Amino acid sequence: FGAPIEYCDRHNKPLGLVCHAPGALRHAHNASGEPLVKGRRVTGFSNSEENAVGLSTVVPFLIEDEFKRLGGHYEKGADWSSFTLTDRLLVTGQNPASSEAVAQRLLQFLA
Repeated sequence: FGAPIEYCDRHNKPLGLVCHAPGALRHAHNASGEPLVKGRRVTGFSNSEENAVGLSTVVPFLIEDEFKRLGGHYEKGADWSSFTLTDRLLVTGQNPASSEAVAQRLLQFLA
């Protein structure tokens, strides 16, 4: 999972991840070998959303906890509402309601 994400980061390519997909960032490292999320503003499916759907004990890891463990600056909006963060060329969305906003941001980068 890490290699395509690392490629985008090292070659200044925009990257957008929504809902559970940001979890793939936990496998990516920057050029110095540190976690790619370290020191960056990121979001993804929140612990409270996992709890609400009864999956917090089923999923292999919780994105919110994992990003914090890796040194990321995890932020979230209200459950089930659109919430996105942009840190350099990395765009992350909290949940499916964030998909359109992430896509719009990526289109801005590509314009």
